Amino acid sequence: MSQDKKKTKGKSTATDAKPADNKYGKRGVGKKTVVKKGQSKTGKDKKPEEKPVKVDFQKAAIKDSEKLQKVLARAGKGSRREIESLISAGRVSVNGKTAYLGDRVDGNEQIRIDGHQVKLTLQEDDICRVLIYNKPEGEMCTRKDPEGRVTVFDRLPPLENGRWVAVGRLDINTSGMLLFTTDGELANRLMHPSQKVEREYAVRVFGEINEAMLQILRTGVKLEDGMARFQKITYRGGEGRNHWFHVVLSEGRNREVRRLWESQEVQVSRLIRVRYGDMEMQRQLPLGGWTELGLKEVNYFRKLVQLKSETQSKVKVDEKAMDNAKSRRIRRSVKKHQQRHQQSTRRRRK
Repeated sequence: MSQDKKKTKGKSTATDAKPADNKYGKRGVGKKTVVKKGQSKTGKDKKPEEKPVKVDFQKAAIKDSEKLQKVLARAGKGSRREIESLISAGRVSVNGKTAYLGDRVDGNEQIRIDGHQVKLTLQEDDICRVLIYNKPEGEMCTRKDPEGRVTVFDRLPPLENGRWVAVGRLDINTSGMLLFTTDGELANRLMHPSQKVEREYAVRVFGEINEAMLQILRTGVKLEDGMARFQKITYRGGEGRNHWFHVVLSEGRNREVRRLWESQEVQVSRLIRVRYGDMEMQRQLPLGGWTELGLKEVNYFRKLVQLKSETQSKVKVDEKAMDNAKSRRIRRSVKKHQQRHQQSTRRRRK
């Protein structure tokens, strides 16, 4: 490269440094401010005017607002993913204008889905509710089953606003403790592996078991989706080749308990979740029955995942713990629900 070209290149670099000087201030520039000689007054004034206006606008938009999909999910209009799909399809409007992913709202807007107005509630007005449901085998952990099978949502109490969110899933052949909440953030945190919330299962295993196999399950087994292990394994007795164990995990991957045992060439014939965190399944709660947790229990789960405590509850403070009479009422209610479902299934098949 010639000397003239090098000089020209050096000049252009000095000229290009000027907008950066206007944008970020004079720190570190020192005597180089001499480059101002080649600048026009108009170019100098434009840069500082544009930037502050843009920053102020962003701050105003973010303050005291939430993402649109989060607000609609709290209003019971679907999961965040489902609502994101609705927004992408142009089916959601805010104050008469088509909404876009990333839009934020403060709750005072008029929001419509497919032209129908959505009734919103402020986040601080929502009361966090948590249910324990004793899931029977044969029920699906989905809102609607195309084959018409019973789902875990069928018997839950109706809500005026919002919707019940399942905390994780249990497969169709697994029974036991399943949590539901009206707070999507609580559900997400309780499910997330980073929180390391313990789940305990009672497992009946068919096959020959020895201490070497149990040690492998405690140390770790490589599954299709990565390493997995039981944090604790406790033998609970058995007859013949059937053995009962209680196992503890701190994550909820798909069919993880079954896959861990199957890696040792034994079969899981019964699987029941009996504990979530420090909360155990109530023995008097019948299969297919649910009970709502009081303020103390709700705040236990919220504190467990670093969420602010609630001050109100839908459950009366002086409400007694479950007794035999209440358990019988729940059983009768479950039985009636099962009979209604069987009748509706027969009608569909005719």
